[in-house]
Formats: sequence, C-alpha cells, structure tokens
Amino acid sequence: MYSDRDHELKNKNELLVVSFGTTSSESRLHCIDSVEQAIRESAGDDWIVRGCSTSQTIINLIHKREGIRIDSVEEALQKAKISGSKYIAIQPTHLMKGLEYEKIKVIISKFERSFESITLGDPLLSSEEDLVRVVTALARDSAEFDDSETALVFMGHGTEAAANDIYRKIQELLISKGMCNYFIGTVEAEPSLEDVILAVDKGSYSRVVLRPLMLVAGNHAVNDMASADDPDSWYSRFTAAGYETSCIIKGLGQIPEIRDIYAEHAKKAVSQAIHPDYSDYL
Repeated sequence: MYSDRDHELKNKNELLVVSFGTTSSESRLHCIDSVEQAIRESAGDDWIVRGCSTSQTIINLIHKREGIRIDSVEEALQKAKISGSKYIAIQPTHLMKGLEYEKIKVIISKFERSFESITLGDPLLSSEEDLVRVVTALARDSAEFDDSETALVFMGHGTEAAANDIYRKIQELLISKGMCNYFIGTVEAEPSLEDVILAVDKGSYSRVVLRPLMLVAGNHAVNDMASADDPDSWYSRFTAAGYETSCIIKGLGQIPEIRDIYAEHAKKAVSQAIHPDYSDYL
C-alpha cells in the first residue's frame, strides 16, 4: 500500500485514538484500552498509537484518583509537533459526529500547518454499513436474552447536535429487520426514557433487559441505567412499571465486532494521512 519513502518515515507518524473517557478504571481497560489495542494492531509498525481525551474533567479526575496522566487532544498534538512527527491520523471512539467530534475538528484547525498532513477518522456510526454492522453485533451479543417475552432496551447518551438522528435510524433499522423487541433511548435527548417505556408498554413483554449503547459502561450505565437506589434510574422506572428488569453492564468496546469497525475506520484515516487520494491505494 505504501511506497519506499513512506517506510522511511517509521516512528514519525502518530495515530491518536481520541475518547471522551471514563473515570471507571475497569471500563477503561475493557472498552477504551481494548479499542486502542485493536487500532494499534491494524495500524502497522510505522505508526505510534496513543490515546487521549476530549474531557478535561475526566483527565483531571483520573490524575487525581489514579495518578495517571492522560493527554488532551491539544496536548497530544503539541507533543507530536515537538517530536517532529510528519503525518497525523486521529481516530475518535465517539459513536457519532456530535459535539465532541466537532470539538476535535476545532482543535485540528489550530494545527493544520504543523504537520505535512492531519486527518480525522470517522466515528463508529458514520455510514449505513456501519449501522447494519452495529445492529448485527448487538443482536449477536444479546442473543441469549432475545425471546418473545423480553424487551431489549439500549440506553444511548444523546446529543444536542443533528447527529442525534442516528438513534432514530437505528430504531428504524431494527424494525426493518424484524427486531421489534429492541428499543433505543437516550439519557439526554430523544427518544427519552418516557418514550421508550411507552413503546415497550405497547407490546406484551414481561421482562426488560437494559444495556448501554455507549463505548464504555461507566457512570451513565451504573447510575442512570442500573441503580436500584435511584427512583429515576431506568432500572427503577421499568421495575415500577411492572417489568422484571435486569441490566447488562457492558460497553460497546467489549464487543469484538465493534472494535473491528473502529480499527477499519482508523486504517482508512491512516491511508488518508499518507495518501490524500487514499482510494487509489486500497
């Protein structure tokens, strides 16, 4: 794929894997670190792969609690500039092109003249093919809970950006595939928890299985979704509605097929960094 000249650039290329982050060390290990490793394996030896975060709050909390210092995107790019890196590829682990993705684009604009090229990869849900692959992976990973009496409810984060429409598209895709016992909701946008409860109530389900539609099973999954002590949690609300409710605390980063999608997007970003007309080299 690459020319002899490209191989001379070994250790002068950097692939930054950008996540919002999580303060849960276990979820970080099983979700973020596992995605970074999949990307590292796909990138090849000519690329230094490093993780960084878009959330300064998460960065500060991890440093305070664990003594681990994670770079912000701007810090990581500044280090790459100082080290003399020539080509930069950035692969976000975000699900969609929401506000965090837009934040990365703003930061990149400050460094466009600092490198020979800098490219931004696609988040998880960026094409119709991505949606189909993610839905297929979710169905396979939830197969043991999938029966006529169980509603499988996935909790997404939600965003104020137009990209929030992705959740509606996923729901429509599920219905088109006959997976009518699968439901999508969000914590901070639409569809809301109330919307999902109303949709589930229209069926003849006796059980509800909740799981996060997020890269990591962090605070949202543990508190907003699964908390038995919070009367407003999804678990408590569905239980109060009369359903036998259980929770799966598992982030998308723990699913191999999901990691594969991120790795493929990163490989594309790497190709674009070296060869802007990357399609000629695939």
